[in-house]
Amino acid sequence: MEFGLSSEQTLLQDTVNRFLDEQAPLATVRQIAAAEIDDGAIWKGLVELGIPALLVPEHLGGVGLGSLDAAIVAESLGYHATPAPFLGTAVMAPLAFIQSGQQEALLGPMAQGDYRVGIAFGEAIGARNDAGTTVSSGKLTGKAIFALDAAADGYLVATREKHLYFVEATAKGFSRRLLTTVDKTRTTVELVFDGVVADLVSQDPGVFDRVLDAGRVMQAADTLGAAQYALDQAVDYAKQRKQFERVIGSFQAVKHMCAEMAASLEPCRSLVWYAGHALDHIPEESRVTACHAKAHLAEVGRFVAKTATEVHGGMGFTDLVGLHYWFKRIGANRQLLGSPELVREEAARLQGMVA
Repeated sequence: MEFGLSSEQTLLQDTVNRFLDEQAPLATVRQIAAAEIDDGAIWKGLVELGIPALLVPEHLGGVGLGSLDAAIVAESLGYHATPAPFLGTAVMAPLAFIQSGQQEALLGPMAQGDYRVGIAFGEAIGARNDAGTTVSSGKLTGKAIFALDAAADGYLVATREKHLYFVEATAKGFSRRLLTTVDKTRTTVELVFDGVVADLVSQDPGVFDRVLDAGRVMQAADTLGAAQYALDQAVDYAKQRKQFERVIGSFQAVKHMCAEMAASLEPCRSLVWYAGHALDHIPEESRVTACHAKAHLAEVGRFVAKTATEVHGGMGFTDLVGLHYWFKRIGANRQLLGSPELVREEAARLQGMVA
């Protein structure tokens, strides 16, 4: 692996960042978070850039790029706290359909932005007593909580046995309820199944694991981008805010806070890039690397979000600055697809470190 991005990858990163700078500023994020508008316009623009087609093979109507390219996009989306169904529609669902050879007819509409797929993996990662799904004669019964994307046209649902099923949002007996979480930049729902006809995608736990690994790397990349934004905002604020007729960035304590954030965050970039590379090219390392990337970024992201808020002082908590959108997104990423404690235990088991 080259320890740096190719010219094509840099161009992809710059193109996505330019689009998001223009189409997903804080004012738009604030409107979407307040449910005044939806994420449709932003997603349409990302579709025009080919983002949902990144991982779809060319012969199926996609671009045919790799997981590292998707991680680069995820980092940009996190940097802008972008409200978009990227994780499900552009990464996890396409990979599941490609790996299993099922539902491939949906890949074209997904790549063209005509179809959105949400993800309901909670039961296979950390089942809860008041949730759970059962399958009988091809029909799902029960509920799945903290599923992603309230506007999805269908959902990829994982059972406790790591079996994957696909359910249309228009299916008889299916309903969903919007959940309130700290992260307002993405929607989360509870899915209820009452004898809903479900299409089996895969009964191979290996397929589930590969899809989950990819999702975790994308969450790590999203946190990396969000934390980088928080750091950049803290540095900019420290250069402008004055106390005792001096900018606060000249105070040693503030300098140390900013330096510690930068020193903690910068090594994470190579970890995320390597994890994205390993997904496609080093399968024997991909699971452990995905776990480490997800867990480490969760911890570093939380530290950076907290410290950046402290640099801002009281202003860091205001909606005027808007830093709380990134703070809460990092917090949601920490738990989504597995907390750092759970993921580290999983990594330890993979390496034979748990009796």
